[in-house]
Amino acid sequence: MTRLRNGFAAALLLLAIWQGLIWVLSPPKFILPSPALVAETMWKSRALIGEHALITIYEVGLGLFFGTLFGIVTAIQLATSPAARTLLRPILAFSQAIPVFALAPILTLWLGYGMLSKVVMAVLIIYFPVTSAFFDGLMRTPAGYLDLARTMGATNRRILWHIRIPAAVPSLGSGLKLAAVYAPIGAVIGEWVGASKGLGYLMLLANGRAKTDLMFAAVLVLGALSMALYIAVDAGVTRYLKRRES
Repeated sequence: MTRLRNGFAAALLLLAIWQGLIWVLSPPKFILPSPALVAETMWKSRALIGEHALITIYEVGLGLFFGTLFGIVTAIQLATSPAARTLLRPILAFSQAIPVFALAPILTLWLGYGMLSKVVMAVLIIYFPVTSAFFDGLMRTPAGYLDLARTMGATNRRILWHIRIPAAVPSLGSGLKLAAVYAPIGAVIGEWVGASKGLGYLMLLANGRAKTDLMFAAVLVLGALSMALYIAVDAGVTRYLKRRES
């Protein structure tokens, strides 16, 4: 509840600053529309915005699911195999050295203008944070737990599933919260490069037709969706950790 109040207060502050700029600078509407105009456009175009928002939500959801799944599997492989750490970690680091904007046109060329290229973009942008966070958690299992398990004759597989993975869940939760923020970025970048639906496509369409109020409305909806996703993931992780502690 406290976080919700803080978020609401922050939103009101941003709106106040926005409206203050309108009063002080009086910019043209096609440069900076007022909050009232954007809200009016959002209501009038709610069907159009909702249609494109559903596509982006679907892309983000699939990207988050598969990115998390691949990240968890990769982190476990890295933690249990020295050979995998030697071969895969440099590749993972190199993948982050390539700007995601540079990969978007290539993925669109290979996978087409449909939903698949956007989902893959979302997967790529969240794969590394999930893998890195979970791997760090797996490698930082308290030594006392491991010594006790080995003393009692536990196999490496049992130690992994019953000690190392549960102990690394908080780190995985941190990676998931980052992924919830990054996933919409990947999907929207893919829509900017080539798409016929989605909030990213709607932004470009509105910008090309000088409908700045519609573009701002799409941006605000995207921000609200991203925040809702982050809050949902954060609440799920927090509830799981509390249940496990109890």
